[in-house]
Amino acid sequence: MSRTPWIVGVSGASGTPYARAVIGALLDAGEPVDLVVSRAARLTILDETGISFRDAHWREDLTSWLARDPGDTVYWSAGDLGAGPASGSYEARGMVVVPASTAAVAGIAIGLSKDLLQRAADVTLKERRPLVVVPRETPFTRATLGHLLTLHDAGAVVLPANPGFYSAPQTIGQLVDFVAAKILDAIGVEHTLITRWTGELGAARTT
Repeated sequence: MSRTPWIVGVSGASGTPYARAVIGALLDAGEPVDLVVSRAARLTILDETGISFRDAHWREDLTSWLARDPGDTVYWSAGDLGAGPASGSYEARGMVVVPASTAAVAGIAIGLSKDLLQRAADVTLKERRPLVVVPRETPFTRATLGHLLTLHDAGAVVLPANPGFYSAPQTIGQLVDFVAAKILDAIGVEHTLITRWTGELGAARTT
């Protein structure tokens, strides 16, 4: 059985719970994950969770972050531009950048490839694989809006981390899962993160 993963890139914007939810849902769906965590994202993870994410101890740290066994996850250092995801010949189903900082958005849009996260996203675009970019920072400058439009025109899905409230969420986790569900819908991975709208009165509405 071949291993063709989804690449998940975590950049330095606030919003690492979204990445955690996406990784967990992919693993729950039996989907292999290739993980790239930028240097800035390590600081954000530390700020938001108190967990230090280290290359040498990535499985231990990822287990703490996810609060579960990371299963079929491969970790690639953000500084390793010779890593598998840096090449178009490396098999991958697509990539999600979550959360996507404005710096990551800019770097991907102009093809900067300053680290493995940006390079893997550039490869995903050139190979015409699905790319979902999840910006969380706000407000956007004109430059960032232009970069997001560039990504859209290149074939990426721009999916801002904007949770909905019409399903009457009761916890922060439900708000996080709403965004994670949208991401998984965009890449066609089945999940049970939300209750879908069925057209019946009183049912949770999630469109």
